[in-house]
Amino acid sequence: MDWTRRLRVQHMELLLKLAETGTISETARVCFTTQPALSKWLKELEDGIGTALFERHARGLRLTEQGRMLTIHAQRVLSEMKRAQESLAAISQGSSFKVSIGTSPASAPNLVPDAIIRFLQRHPRANVELQEGTMNHLLERLEQGALDLVVGRLDNYEPRASLCTEMLYSESMRVICRPGHPLTRYDEINWEALYQYEWIVWPRGTPIRARLDAAITAAGRKPPSYRIESSSLIGNLWMLQYSDLLSIASERVAEHFSERGLIVDTGFPLDATGSLGMCWRDDVDIHFSLADLLECLREAGAARVLPSAGNPLLLPE
Repeated sequence: MDWTRRLRVQHMELLLKLAETGTISETARVCFTTQPALSKWLKELEDGIGTALFERHARGLRLTEQGRMLTIHAQRVLSEMKRAQESLAAISQGSSFKVSIGTSPASAPNLVPDAIIRFLQRHPRANVELQEGTMNHLLERLEQGALDLVVGRLDNYEPRASLCTEMLYSESMRVICRPGHPLTRYDEINWEALYQYEWIVWPRGTPIRARLDAAITAAGRKPPSYRIESSSLIGNLWMLQYSDLLSIASERVAEHFSERGLIVDTGFPLDATGSLGMCWRDDVDIHFSLADLLECLREAGAARVLPSAGNPLLLPE
């Protein structure tokens, strides 16, 4: 019999737990089974597949390449089943379906909320789940099936065979500060003026930090004083408002918060641009809800004004 016909939900959970713990004994303990029974099941599974899923060594188990591939699929199956359960529950409560979106801080303030408003105008009974995080973490969750779509900076993105990508727009990076900052009194700001102040910067490895470091390198300058490293957009805004710290933000984020009187664009000509786009799984059949969500993001990416309740159309740039 085909081994896939014998693989059940609890078996996939066992497989993932084995990969997580790396030991038969610990997996048997947390899954309330016995070591002999677990060892027998794993051997039968490997025999049925025709290849080893784990390498046995003195410290326990380590996934083989085939094992890693199977755990990826198992995680996706479990995620899809959980999503199906949530969708059924939503329908029973009067909703139609649920979509899950991951977003980086660069796209969280306006682009993704704009797209969500558009999407809900098309599907008034839909439920939307929005998760914010770093791109690496979000892309992993996307591949596992826990998210339908990820939107964020793709400057450092390395193509993945399992994912589709699409750029939405590119924009410049802006040096920002609080309203009333001493720099706002300058007629013209140069590097020497920026070096008088300490900075809040995004952590190493993030696309926006990479753009800042590249701009500083291109200018032949040393890094200014990086006092704080933070990936919290709200935390950064709060600290900027109550200090003379400087930071960097994308053009749209800077525009969004400067219009609300929270920060000021210093106008310094920083030679840095970034690209923002979206990623989704390369599935054979795309659900109509994802297709509509992608279209809403394209529309939002080409517009700058959020729709009002009485006017769902956005003004083009």
